[in-house]
Amino acid sequence: MKYKNILKGLLQLLLILSCVKNLLGKDTTKEMTTEKTQWKELIEALSVLQWVLTFLFLGLSCCILSIYLMFTSLWPLATLSFVWLVIDWQTPEKGGRRTTFVRKWKVWKHFRDFFPIKLKKTAELSPNKNYILGCHPHGIMSAGAFSCFSTESCGFTELYPGVRSCLAILAGLFRIPLFREYIMSAGLYPVSKPSLIHLLSQSGKGNAVVIIIGGAAESLSSSPGANTVVIKQRKGFVKVALEFGADLVPVYSFGENELFQQVLFTEGSIGRKLQDLFKKVMGFAPCLFVGEKFAFLPYRKPVTTVVGSPISVPKRASPTNEEVDHYHKLYMEALTKLFHEHKVSCGLSESHKLVLI
Repeated sequence: MKYKNILKGLLQLLLILSCVKNLLGKDTTKEMTTEKTQWKELIEALSVLQWVLTFLFLGLSCCILSIYLMFTSLWPLATLSFVWLVIDWQTPEKGGRRTTFVRKWKVWKHFRDFFPIKLKKTAELSPNKNYILGCHPHGIMSAGAFSCFSTESCGFTELYPGVRSCLAILAGLFRIPLFREYIMSAGLYPVSKPSLIHLLSQSGKGNAVVIIIGGAAESLSSSPGANTVVIKQRKGFVKVALEFGADLVPVYSFGENELFQQVLFTEGSIGRKLQDLFKKVMGFAPCLFVGEKFAFLPYRKPVTTVVGSPISVPKRASPTNEEVDHYHKLYMEALTKLFHEHKVSCGLSESHKLVLI
C-alpha cells in the first residue's frame, strides 16, 4: 500500500510538471502585438516564479529529500545518490555537463520578457582569447547575469560569435545531490580556483568566465536607487586574470537593484551582525526582501546588462602585488566609465553616482 501511494504521488507530480512545462513552453509570439496579452503576462509570471522558488528552495529541498529517504524503504536511492556524488565530485570543476537543451528552454525567453532583460554590446570579444567578465551589482538574485550568461535568451552567442559564456557561482551548491545536476546542465560553474584554472587554461580559447565580484556582501547593499559595488578589496579575480593572460571586461546590470525591496540593517546592528555571521558560515547572505506580488515575484523593472570593452592583460606566472593593483585600478576606472556612459540610456538620471566600497 505504501509503494502504491508513493507511485500515485509521483504520477501526480509528473502530471503537474508536464502541464507546467507545456504552459511555460508554449510559443506566444503570435499572440503578442503592441501590448502583452493576459496569457503572455501569466506565462511570464510563472516562469519567473519557478526561477525564484528554484533559487530559494530547490537546493534545500534536495538536501532534505536525500536525508529523509535514508530513513525510508527507499534508502537505496539516497545511497546511490550519495555514492554518485562522491564518484562525480570533481566534475563541476572540470567543465561540468553543460547542455544547450536546458540553456535554450523557452521558459527562459518568458523569464527575459517579464522584466524585460536586455544584453547590450559595446565592443567585440575575440574568440581567440579568454576573458574574465566582472558582473555588477549582485542584486538579490542576479537575474540579469543569469538570463544573459546562463541562458541563450538574450542572444549572447549571436552577439559574440565563437565566445562561450560561463557563469561562475557559489561552489558549495555543487555539493548538493540532484541540485548539482540541474545547475551543471544550465552551464553554471563553481567560482573556485580549480574551476577557473580549467576554464581559462584547459578548455581552449573563447571562454568568457563571468564572476559576480561583489558576491554576498554586495547583495546586502541591494536596494532600489542604490548603485553600490563591493570592489576595492576584491582583487583575486585580477590575479587570476594575470596568471592566465585573460582580458578583464567590466559588466554592469542597470536595474538589477530595482527588482526587490530589501530591509537594510545598519552596520553594527544586531540584524547586520547576524547576516554577516551567516554569510561567514554558509557563504551567502540571508537577505530580507519582498517583491511586487506574493512577496517572491519581483517588480517588472527593465534590466539592461551592458558588457564593456576588454582590458588587455599580460600573462604572468607569478604576478606581483604592484601588477595586481595596477590592473585592479584600471578595472575600477573602466567600470566607472562604463556606468556613467550608459546610465542615462539605461533609465538612470545624470545625477546618479556609482559608489565603490
